[in-house]
Amino acid sequence: MSNYSIKDLEQLSGIKAHTLRIWEQRYNIISPKRTDTNIRTYDDRDLKLVLNISLLKDHGYKISEISKLSIEEMYREVIKISDRQLNYPDQIHALTISMIDLDEERFEKIVSTNILQFGFEDTMIHIIYPFLSRIGTLWVTGSVGPAQEHFITNLIRQKIIVAIDGQVSKQRPNGKKYMLYLPEGELHEISLLFANYIIRARYNKVIYLGQSLPFSELVFAYNVHRPDYIFTALTSVPSNHEVQPYVNKLIKAFPDSYLLLTGYQVVGQDIELPDNATVINQIEDLIQIAGS
Repeated sequence: MSNYSIKDLEQLSGIKAHTLRIWEQRYNIISPKRTDTNIRTYDDRDLKLVLNISLLKDHGYKISEISKLSIEEMYREVIKISDRQLNYPDQIHALTISMIDLDEERFEKIVSTNILQFGFEDTMIHIIYPFLSRIGTLWVTGSVGPAQEHFITNLIRQKIIVAIDGQVSKQRPNGKKYMLYLPEGELHEISLLFANYIIRARYNKVIYLGQSLPFSELVFAYNVHRPDYIFTALTSVPSNHEVQPYVNKLIKAFPDSYLLLTGYQVVGQDIELPDNATVINQIEDLIQIAGS
């Protein structure tokens, strides 16, 4: 069972910490544990409770009404809402609960229904990616347990691999060659896999080198293929103070390719880049580049 701070709950539910404190004091609806230094901590049950309250509240229930419901009654109301068409934020809440409960059946129902209605790419962009973004920081800091992380990422990974396998293997006349990899020690592969799908779907060629690749092997593959673009995601490695030197190393080693960088360690950071490198802040940036 994971432990969450009030800021973690705020990030996952979208409900401000100030509001959560008011609910605790006025309605006694949440009962956090406290550390020896009187800091609030929450467990998986608290997070599910807050997510369900948020869902009910977004569908017109008043907090004064919700506070009078038992856990079982609240759950029945949530099921009623879930049986109707949910909007994107609701789907993200539902995915978060499926992660907490390690509930593969619920995950499959949410994702499969949306893929049938909107297609794989839109489901990834509007539901899966915002979900991953919402919990990404918690993975890095360890607020989400390894079992939960491995469970949900492996399910998402399987979906992306199936979608990639379904791509027609052809390259348009002006298509480019992309080399995709993760640095040595980097194991968060979801963004790399989806980039693989996005680039292939626009009929470009992909050389996929996968996770935790030593730099010497990247140089070897580069010399074989001479790609137009090199794409990588820096999520947990290298460490903060090593990111700029690592980027500098890439720039020096591959001056004839265009570098595409994304991940927690570079997005929103003050990374100095030359003209042949850019940070992919959101998936739409990669879609535009891959389609041009």
